[in-house]
Amino acid sequence: MKKILHLICSPRGQASESYRLSQKILGHLLDSQPTATVIVRPIGGAVANLDESYATALGGTERSFAELFAEGSMSRSEELIQELESADFVVIATPMHNFTVPVALKFWIDHVVRVRRTFNVTAQGKLGALRDRPVFVAVSSGGRFSRERTHQPDFLTPYLKAILGTIGLHDLTFFSVEGSGPNAVAAARTKVDQEMQRFFLGFARDSAAA
Repeated sequence: MKKILHLICSPRGQASESYRLSQKILGHLLDSQPTATVIVRPIGGAVANLDESYATALGGTERSFAELFAEGSMSRSEELIQELESADFVVIATPMHNFTVPVALKFWIDHVVRVRRTFNVTAQGKLGALRDRPVFVAVSSGGRFSRERTHQPDFLTPYLKAILGTIGLHDLTFFSVEGSGPNAVAAARTKVDQEMQRFFLGFARDSAAA
């Protein structure tokens, strides 16, 4: 049975525009994978920052790794990594904050991007240790950062491509609702709905052929 990991990163939770968009992505995925299980991970304010035991374990220490593993954020890191490893698809619902990812998503990233666990350092650079799988990112932003009439820079998209690629996740697809005000949001919703219909029509066809 396939598993879908659903990360909810907005402090507004299910009231957020990114969550609304991610639900549509989930709907399309479940159309092609009707028996899939959805694992919901709300991280907007729920994942704490890294602590001393985590930093100590990564930096090398005389204390045993097993001892440090049982403490604080190192234990949470392993929980989140195993959750990610078990997923066949990942759906990330996130707002854009100050041109990039919100702090909650950054905390999750810092827990799952872990040297000697999800990536290794080699002579050729950092090499991801996780198998690739489709990752869908639902982004909401009050300012336009893509398409026509762009009003602000976008550090979220290239950052997620780079950091998730570091651990082996390269198959990223982004959908976004951009703009503020009822008319702008309504127009953005219509446009992204059309984009998703076209994308998932091909996705379902490819999945059936696999």
